[in-house]
Amino acid sequence: MTKKILAWTSILLFTVFSLYPILYVISVSLRGDNAFQTQSLEIIGPNSTLKNFSTLFFETDFLLWLRNSLLVSAVTTLVGVALASTSAYALSRYRFRGRNMMLFSLLTTQMFPATMLMLPFFVILSKLHLIDSFWGLFLIYSSTALPFCIWQMKAYYDTIPRELEEAALLDGCSKWMIFTKIILPVSSPALVITALFSFMNSWSEYVIAAVVLQDPQLYTLPLGLRSFQASLATQWGLYAAGALIVSIPALVLFISISRYLVSGLTMGSVKG
Repeated sequence: MTKKILAWTSILLFTVFSLYPILYVISVSLRGDNAFQTQSLEIIGPNSTLKNFSTLFFETDFLLWLRNSLLVSAVTTLVGVALASTSAYALSRYRFRGRNMMLFSLLTTQMFPATMLMLPFFVILSKLHLIDSFWGLFLIYSSTALPFCIWQMKAYYDTIPRELEEAALLDGCSKWMIFTKIILPVSSPALVITALFSFMNSWSEYVIAAVVLQDPQLYTLPLGLRSFQASLATQWGLYAAGALIVSIPALVLFISISRYLVSGLTMGSVKG
């Protein structure tokens, strides 16, 4: 009984510790005085207002930033899922010269953070005339997310019995039909993990976007929210309101696919 009480107490403390920053951001977003530090513990005080949200939507370029972020994240996710699913299947099912070296190279790229690769990325994008362009972001985000996605998909494909494909071949299916009609539906948990990782890799990224994009009309949400912070003053109310709204798509996506997460992560790690 004592152990159960201690366990529930620990869970409750960790829950409060995790929720407090979120509640504090909500409190700041509802505050009309742009105050960041306060001694009051009230989340919704007597002076709480939705003015920050109204200002965010109607007096700033927030909707433009939101559209840009959705576009960049959607394209990156589609490219990541398409390339990872096909290339991982080839690495899982076929034996060819250079296969092991390719797998090792993909694993090696994960040792370097994306920010460390900014200089070569910038040089490449400059030569391709993709600076200050969404295409430059697509290229960087997709290439940095692909190594993990390919390894994740390959590990999952390795758990699928080859007998399924052999039976389909005997039934007259082509290899493309086997891949699209049998392998992909069975691999839905791994595809969801790949899509989630690709989406989150681009949705909240700031450093690369700040280097590639200079035109305010191309700003994504992280860059747009950064504009609320000045050298002498910061619009904390707008910043907090924007941060809450930015978290909603990621939260909805996570909740909607949560039933796939455990099976996708565990089954994909059984066999490498």
